[in-house]
Amino acid sequence: MLLQLEAMQQAESEAKETPAHKKQLNPAAREAALLLLKAPDLLSRILEDFNAAGVVGEETNKLVGYLACVSCKLDKPLALMVQSSSAAGKSSLMDAILNLMPEEERVQYSAMTGQSLFYMGETHLKNKILAISEEEGAHNASYALKLLQSEGEITIASTGKDDSSGDLVTKEYRVEGPVMLFMTTTAIDVDEELMNRCLVLSVNESREQTQAIHQAQRKSRTLAGLQNRLQKQQITQLHRDAQQLIKALHIINPYADQLTFLDDKTRTRRDHEKYLTLIDSITLLHQYQRPTQTITHDGQVLEYIEVTLDDIKAANRLAHDVLGKTLDELPPQTRKLLKLIQQLVKDECEKQSLKQRDYRFSRKQIRDHSGWGNTQIKIHCHRLEEMEYLLTHRGGRGQSFAYELLYQGEADNNGKHFMGLIDVEKLDSATVPDVALPPASMQSYDEKKSGQKAKRSGSGRPQVGAKSAHGRGNKNKVNGCHNKQLDAADQESDGNSTIPGKSTTPSYDGQDVQVPRAQGCAGAARTDSRSFPLAGTRAAKAEC
Repeated sequence: MLLQLEAMQQAESEAKETPAHKKQLNPAAREAALLLLKAPDLLSRILEDFNAAGVVGEETNKLVGYLACVSCKLDKPLALMVQSSSAAGKSSLMDAILNLMPEEERVQYSAMTGQSLFYMGETHLKNKILAISEEEGAHNASYALKLLQSEGEITIASTGKDDSSGDLVTKEYRVEGPVMLFMTTTAIDVDEELMNRCLVLSVNESREQTQAIHQAQRKSRTLAGLQNRLQKQQITQLHRDAQQLIKALHIINPYADQLTFLDDKTRTRRDHEKYLTLIDSITLLHQYQRPTQTITHDGQVLEYIEVTLDDIKAANRLAHDVLGKTLDELPPQTRKLLKLIQQLVKDECEKQSLKQRDYRFSRKQIRDHSGWGNTQIKIHCHRLEEMEYLLTHRGGRGQSFAYELLYQGEADNNGKHFMGLIDVEKLDSATVPDVALPPASMQSYDEKKSGQKAKRSGSGRPQVGAKSAHGRGNKNKVNGCHNKQLDAADQESDGNSTIPGKSTTPSYDGQDVQVPRAQGCAGAARTDSRSFPLAGTRAAKAEC
């Protein structure tokens, strides 16, 4: 009997350490999943499927959460923390994202004890999603979670009995990563070391979002809602099948040396790694739209795919919305209350003809204006006092207090910080062949970065004297007079300024590219092929 028990324990231990086998897809399911992964508008398709599954709004959060789950197949996956107030929908957002992932690739718990991670089996969590419903439930395990995220593995030495002799011996337990962490929290003060390892998502708590959620809840009770629930099952299975087809490949970024990132804070050393991983996740998701290349190293064949400009463009858009808020010194809910207080003070100062420094307000006025509960307002006002956004004045009725708003709207960008990301148009596409040029209408992502055309910086020196008569803006005018001879010269030069045997329109990979004429600058010679006869110029002056 003892031998049978030992055999059962050994089998159970091996089963825990052996990764679950993926189920085989039938040809029809495989074809449908490949069709999804090969869609040119894959990111838009993902958002459409989220909406069809009943998830309202939260476009950026849904995409970032989906990509973070895809990153579990990378060597250094992302980690997510969804932070919001109670009943805002953070758990619904997490459940909706996890629902599209295969069950064998995710491990979900409501709470974890301090030592539970160390005894999960060596490969039980490798390349999987570890989801914890509330960060408070894993507070005791935060140290192990931080190490697992940053180091990729955790080890512990524990005392136990030797199976043969019964003596006390030291046993080593090891858990391998990498692991993608996914957590939610309602707390304002979360462990800073854990937070700077995560992408922090804040749920939309606006009134418009609440109205949209109410409308979706009412629709779910109708006949159309029943049909949507049936469609949701099909969408869920489709995405789970697609995730099974995504292979762990090496990602090569040919533009990595040209990328830029904010570097004025020490914590951006980790944020920069998140940004690069976000780009890799987008590329990995599009692996069936990229040519797979191979390289041999020490006799081992390695498969890899390359990052494209479109991947960087999508990552920049998401990074400004997500990473830009992680550098804010205020939590999202505190920042929102600050905006409400700022609007309250502005309205009352205009009504009473007061300056901001002369206006005082109480917590009751904040409650009436915002509709928030007293406990929430106490917590967030205390944070604003500590950060010197509010100044407390003692009132005239014992323990009552009045507040003064010190915040003047400095850098008023809703808590987002510009991450110093390079404009995709400025990336040197000539270094990588077989990459399509970005569209000309692409806009800059960073307002603190100069664009190439519309956002070009002005002249570095002031204008001295009058502008040249033949400048772009004063074409064919001399001293304010119109010159007909110059018109004729222009028409002749426009028709005869081409070089024989050469096209006037430059091309790239066989496609015509419109190149604007270079602007003139001080000390630079004009390269225009037009010639202006001196006789005509003198005649124009004489005519004036």
